[in-house]
Amino acid sequence: MKFKAKFIYLISPNKIYQNFYRDLRKVLNSNKVKYFQLRLKKTSKTKIINISKEIIKICKTSNVKFIINDDPLIAKKVGADGCHLGQKDLHIKKAKKILKNKIIGITCNNSVKKAKVAIKNNADYIALGAFNSSRTKNIKYRATINDLKKFRKLTKKPIIAIGGINDKNYKKLLLNKADFLAISSFVWRNKNLKPEKAIRQLK
Repeated sequence: MKFKAKFIYLISPNKIYQNFYRDLRKVLNSNKVKYFQLRLKKTSKTKIINISKEIIKICKTSNVKFIINDDPLIAKKVGADGCHLGQKDLHIKKAKKILKNKIIGITCNNSVKKAKVAIKNNADYIALGAFNSSRTKNIKYRATINDLKKFRKLTKKPIIAIGGINDKNYKKLLLNKADFLAISSFVWRNKNLKPEKAIRQLK
């Protein structure tokens, strides 16, 4: 089965390393990435803003939507395409007042109730997971293909599957109608493949 060309929602590594910008250009040149999220939990806002200015240029060149994690004010300041909000972040209604018509996505864990609230509040996409163990963050909620099917019945809005997705398990999620796959460690922390080679394993 042929999947759509851009099915990856790429999340940054936890730290921006020396050759990151060069690697990001190569990864985005694969033409597989629709969104790139900058997720830096332990970095100052000033540094995130400076890093964003570099990334936004690379994303524009590759026609990739640039998303800031957690902070709508930073997203607005740097001119990002949108913001991703967790359940403990600013409420989507307040975020929409800041970002107007920009993209706002919501983490819904594995909860139909949370997904319904996000849809009611007009989230642009909903994130479901974690489907597998992840090296990016500790897993509190586990999701199944059955959860994905339940989410799919709720909405036609994009569903982003998250959690430990790699070249061995990604096809099952796409075959069960996940719209995009959130991927981080497989690309940035792959012991066997450089980032640009890793991304090309996802066909």
